[in-house]
Amino acid sequence: MTSTSDPSRPSGLAPEIAARLRRGPDGLIPAIAQQYDTGEVLMLGWMDDEALHRTLTTGRCTYWSRSRQEYWVKGDTSGHVQHVKSVALDCDADTVLVRVDQVGAACHTGDRTCFDADILLEDASGASGTPGAAASVDR
Repeated sequence: MTSTSDPSRPSGLAPEIAARLRRGPDGLIPAIAQQYDTGEVLMLGWMDDEALHRTLTTGRCTYWSRSRQEYWVKGDTSGHVQHVKSVALDCDADTVLVRVDQVGAACHTGDRTCFDADILLEDASGASGTPGAAASVDR
């Protein structure tokens, strides 16, 4: 298991949790945000050890911005807050699922989720959507 890639970003994450994480080469793990009561997948963000620590201890989702190279707390600027209900590590210990109560839009575009705008396949059985669309999907 890899440790945080940047030692200049110290973390308060409990060592027993940090030891379990399987991070990418950049020290990050994907974090899927899901609406706790409906199961709706809202967004994907990235966390390092400190972002996960802040998420676990503050009750608000904190992510690491790969483009800005800084932490951001979801909703601090937009008001579209994610109140953390639970956090789970997946079976491979390389992804976290954060179940949240989303206030407002989850996506920076203003959509409810980051997966609303570009539906590639609506129904694999072909029951709805573009006829033949399911056949064009490479499985």
